[in-house]
Amino acid sequence: MRLIAKCWAAIGAAALIGGCAANMTAETPLDTLAEAPGTIRILQEQELVDILVGSCIQSTRNCDPSASIEQVKAALADGALFRLLVPQAVPDDGVVVAVQGIGGGGPWQHVIDRTAEQGLSRMDDAAMEQAVVELFADHIGKDVTALVRSEAAGATATALLLGAKLGIPTLDAGITGRAVPEVQQSIPWINEIASVPTAVITPWGDQIIIRHAVDEYRVEDLTRAIAVASGGDAFITMTPMSGSDLERGVLAGNISEAEAYGRTVREAVDAGQDPIAALVEISGGYRLFEGVVTSSEEHGERGFNWVEAEFAGTGAYEGETYRVYVKNENIVGWRNGELDAVSPDYIYNLDPATGQSTLGVGYGGYVVGEHVVLVGVPAPAPWRSERGIDLIGPRHFGFDFDYVPLEELQAD
Repeated sequence: MRLIAKCWAAIGAAALIGGCAANMTAETPLDTLAEAPGTIRILQEQELVDILVGSCIQSTRNCDPSASIEQVKAALADGALFRLLVPQAVPDDGVVVAVQGIGGGGPWQHVIDRTAEQGLSRMDDAAMEQAVVELFADHIGKDVTALVRSEAAGATATALLLGAKLGIPTLDAGITGRAVPEVQQSIPWINEIASVPTAVITPWGDQIIIRHAVDEYRVEDLTRAIAVASGGDAFITMTPMSGSDLERGVLAGNISEAEAYGRTVREAVDAGQDPIAALVEISGGYRLFEGVVTSSEEHGERGFNWVEAEFAGTGAYEGETYRVYVKNENIVGWRNGELDAVSPDYIYNLDPATGQSTLGVGYGGYVVGEHVVLVGVPAPAPWRSERGIDLIGPRHFGFDFDYVPLEELQAD
């Protein structure tokens, strides 16, 4: 089964900078291209750690990067090469795809119980990730040129580790720029690039191809239903794109942004400075609130986690309150009962001592008593388009008010 683009397999560890030419065409074979400086970078350990920490910051929910960091370090010790490729270096006829775990709250417990009684063996995440790319490539009959991360948080490690395992690069880009609760909430779908054909693998090795779907909402419905019916777990491929699609289908530089976030908070802590202030400055964001979690009500249903969290202010926010609505990720924040930040703009929940994402509990849950700083960052232009707001703005989540840009809410 064809999977590895020969050009990338030919790049050795010594080639820290270089790669395939940015002016690739359908007529130019990958393995005959000359190197073009700046198109590809071999990531070293500290860079990878910073990326994973920064990706958790970007995720707009609780996130612990420690397991991903250990996986990456183990892969490096085994000789893995992690290649980061600029999107414009992908040939027009190349194939880029994202891989995403899908699940969430409310799985069918009777399926878990029955399959355990049957003694069915389960695939681990790494095996499912590889299997779903192989299923997709076999279905389209074409090599996968590069992977793109589906969202921030754990999917970043998925894209990096799977790319290293398969010998193909990961794009310095993302199709969301954050974590999102629903499959259709992506930059490609804003620009009418669909996720089909979509490959799906369950923990027991069931193989499903969605050849056609009415729209991305139906891709979400179908893949989420498969995950819930599979004990709350499945892996899917998302938004297959050609090189010519990438200009409108990804947020270029999105992984470099994660790296900058991780490096910024690390260096601030090492220098004895405030990591939150450093992150606010580099992100162009706003310090929304600081306080202690007083309540966090969580329930899982239809593959999602809904959370209502409340905070009591500390320090400069003493005597104030904050409330956050979560559907897997932070969606809306109210300060003292007034709208303060709303998706598609980003709401980060951070540890004031480290600047990293708080660990929380479950998907989007908060731990009562934990100390949290909330930071808001304006979303990039595609999310603020009419279609982007329709996909992930407040009315999509059932609220009876319109999106207001973060900088307007913070102007008072």
